Amino acid sequence: MNDLLNSVSKPDLIEKYGFPLMYAIVILVVGYFVSKLITLAFKKVLEKTKLDATWVGFIQNVVNATLLIFVGLAALEKIGVETTSFTAMVAAAGLAIGLAFKDSLSNLAAGVMLVLFRPFKVGDFVEVSGTLGTVERIQIFHTNLVTPDNKAVVLPNGTITSGKITNFSAKPIRRLDLVIGVSYGDNLGKVRTILESILQNYEPILKDPAYTIGVDNLGDSSVDFAVRPWVKREDYLTTKFYLLETIKVRFDEEGISIPFPQRDIHVFNEDK
Repeated sequence: MNDLLNSVSKPDLIEKYGFPLMYAIVILVVGYFVSKLITLAFKKVLEKTKLDATWVGFIQNVVNATLLIFVGLAALEKIGVETTSFTAMVAAAGLAIGLAFKDSLSNLAAGVMLVLFRPFKVGDFVEVSGTLGTVERIQIFHTNLVTPDNKAVVLPNGTITSGKITNFSAKPIRRLDLVIGVSYGDNLGKVRTILESILQNYEPILKDPAYTIGVDNLGDSSVDFAVRPWVKREDYLTTKFYLLETIKVRFDEEGISIPFPQRDIHVFNEDK
């Protein structure tokens, strides 16, 4: 054994193993930064074409991953690994890898579906998997949302496509549904007039489609009016807040009561 080691000089060992390993490390480091630069340049080119932000982010991730794979293969080849046999080995193990990473592959396929069929795009306000938020980014395996209270939520793409998707930004206008209860003793014609006056004098409420006001339910303690105006989607919340506050103030001024649940309690004296 010692004779074998002595027969191989240190310069030979360095030339045979040291230099290739050093070159491989250089390829990995330089390749990593070059792939980042190419990806950023590719992103800028895509942005100049005014391509949708959803596509830009997704394609950027795919390009970066592809470049890194080529860099890794180049480094392996430099240290003497046959990349053709390595590729064949990976292909042969494809079934096992697919089973081991079936969730990741499912998320990848779901990410492609999200980009192709576009149930939502970056910037849309959606509800997916029981979470409300604005779409910040659609990536290969997961989607990033920002909730209304500014929390970052990361959802696997597979869970998104397998459930219900509600896109609140898909249409330019939305209908606001309010239920306003009044007392049975109040004049319903007067109530309707007050509600119409409020809706007609608030500019964000659209004239077309026209709003709807009508008795929706005769409840246990109130007559419930359905108040349904149409607004632009960006005016939805501000209109809701305005109407609820204004209706309460106007009803107080006009002597219209808004009933609230009441319960009579009868106390019996068993001693009598």
